[in-house]
Amino acid sequence: EGMPQTLSSTSMFTPCGFSPHLHTSKEDEQGGLIFQDGNLTSASLDALIQHLIPTTDYYPEVSNSQYNKQFNFDDPRLFIEPHELLSRVCHKCIEQQRLDDPVLDKARVRKFGPKILQLLTEWMETFPYDFQEERMIGHLKDMIHRIAPCDEAYWKKMNQLLQTLNQKLATLSHGQEGIVKISAAVSDKLVAFKSKPPSIQREILSVCSDPYTLAQQLTHVELERLSHIGPEEFVQAFVHKDPLDGTKSCFSEQKKTSNLEAYVKWFNRLCYLVATEICMPAKKKQRAQVIEFFIDVARECFNIGNFNSLMAIISGMNMSPVSRLKKTWSKVKTAKFFILEHQMDPTGNFYNYRTALRGAAHRSLTAHSNREKIVIPFFSLLIKDIYFLNEGCANRLPNGHVNFEKFLELAKQVGEFITWKQVECPFEQDPNIIHYLHTAPIFTEDGLYLASYESESPENQTEKDRWKSLRSTILGKT
Repeated sequence: EGMPQTLSSTSMFTPCGFSPHLHTSKEDEQGGLIFQDGNLTSASLDALIQHLIPTTDYYPEVSNSQYNKQFNFDDPRLFIEPHELLSRVCHKCIEQQRLDDPVLDKARVRKFGPKILQLLTEWMETFPYDFQEERMIGHLKDMIHRIAPCDEAYWKKMNQLLQTLNQKLATLSHGQEGIVKISAAVSDKLVAFKSKPPSIQREILSVCSDPYTLAQQLTHVELERLSHIGPEEFVQAFVHKDPLDGTKSCFSEQKKTSNLEAYVKWFNRLCYLVATEICMPAKKKQRAQVIEFFIDVARECFNIGNFNSLMAIISGMNMSPVSRLKKTWSKVKTAKFFILEHQMDPTGNFYNYRTALRGAAHRSLTAHSNREKIVIPFFSLLIKDIYFLNEGCANRLPNGHVNFEKFLELAKQVGEFITWKQVECPFEQDPNIIHYLHTAPIFTEDGLYLASYESESPENQTEKDRWKSLRSTILGKT
């Protein structure tokens, strides 16, 4: 009954489709940046930071795509803390644009000003959490103070930036608080036994009997939770010690990955909620009805492009306390379930799922409506892909340079995810269903087994012993 989070590494691969070492094709070095066939493949850390710095006639943008913008910020972050990176960027800007001179070259500063403001704006938009630090705000204000004498509009721009940042941080903070409250409410209501009658809770079918509606509400929950996960959480989740920097960890502060962790908890909760709903009813016919309902919900999730809820539902139905209910399953039309299971089959490193995901991603790119733009990936597999890409390819090349090829691939994967999570949910929200999904009591693993044995008696001695033990510990019966 293992959760997808515990899939064995043998079913995974290292999605490192390029060599972690320099190719033999023609190299061209420009100021510490190494190009091969016109593509930037490696650079020293200093050159990488220099690459990030705008001038009067240069802006560090490979293209307008989301992942390339992020790529510019992401690379140095794996080797240097954000406040140190911004400090070095500002220092070099001051040096190169002579912002320390008693008399500023106003024409030059007016050409440079919009570029540094654009960089700071994109940094705030991509990694707002960085600017919770006073040091970051200090560097920002210092830079504006230096260029403002040449154009009064820069003061206004700084105030707009800080106002937008405060609103964004307040929104993110509110989202985090909401997630914390929901998690606390759930943990207080964990149910360890099946009482019959009366039922300990309203069952899902009394709250929502339409599979399409439930799939839409699950999509609401997924997109709401995804919206709080910032790209820096991926960076921090996998940050490593840099071998060229002794044993010093790249980040001295505690990793900030709470939204990412909360999302994984939501997936596990949905698995257990599905299993609880199936094991709860006393009658076999009702249990079969709940299974068929969830099969239809899972199918609608697939059609919407909500692969995370789909996988959670299938995982819940595949948990041992549910799968052992043979008499119940005999009443279920299982053909639809097998089709869905086939889509999420881990064989061939989830080949079928990856094909479906590519289809959904392509649909999203050419979509005319938010309904067609929805792509919610199976999150724990996305995390594993990024993890293995990070583990399987060196951060540094033998010459000490940063391995750009690796980070471009990382930025591509994270950037694609960032694009997907920004889609606004097109479905009308139903507060009752959302509340139920977050707060309905769920069985613990032991509770699930006990409920399962109470529904369909143990079939062998091992199950009988476990049933007896659970009745003793949970119900206080012998």
